[in-house]
Amino acid sequence: GFIPDRPFIYEKLTGAEFLRFVAGLYDQSGLQVEHRARELLALFDLEEWRDELVESYSHGMRQKLIISSAFVHRPEVIVVDEPMVGLDPKAAKILKDLFREYTRRGHTIMMSTHTLEVAQALCDRIAIIQGGKIRACGTMEELRRDAEAGATGLEHIFLKLTGENAARELVEVLDA
Repeated sequence: GFIPDRPFIYEKLTGAEFLRFVAGLYDQSGLQVEHRARELLALFDLEEWRDELVESYSHGMRQKLIISSAFVHRPEVIVVDEPMVGLDPKAAKILKDLFREYTRRGHTIMMSTHTLEVAQALCDRIAIIQGGKIRACGTMEELRRDAEAGATGLEHIFLKLTGENAARELVEVLDA
């Protein structure tokens, strides 16, 4: 499955039709897909919108629909780019819980995000990328050890491992 930060959705389909379309791309159809689509739409409070054209959906509703489409065919791996973009706090919490449960069941979610708090809260392993190169990769504990960062959070670890001194530079600019 794939959850892009800027999804493309066929706007002349209804939400239910779009989920059937995506499932069909993976040769899935029938009552099982209908049941799964209904569950996912209900999970994200889209059930009453299932038969409305996607063109009438808000940005957040479209994001919830694209998230549902990534899960509708039960993939082993889901690739996610900036998963919380456009989500209200309730939907973000549901998505975090869904990610945790999905990985607990043995599936893989590979996420790209600039929101370090989300990465720290959800990811078992984290890769820090700078300039297109992996600077560090591991669990939070391994990253803390590599950065000699003690019990600090991912933001501090990231800044330490990438050599970013934005806060110090900001103070220098303000003092100038």
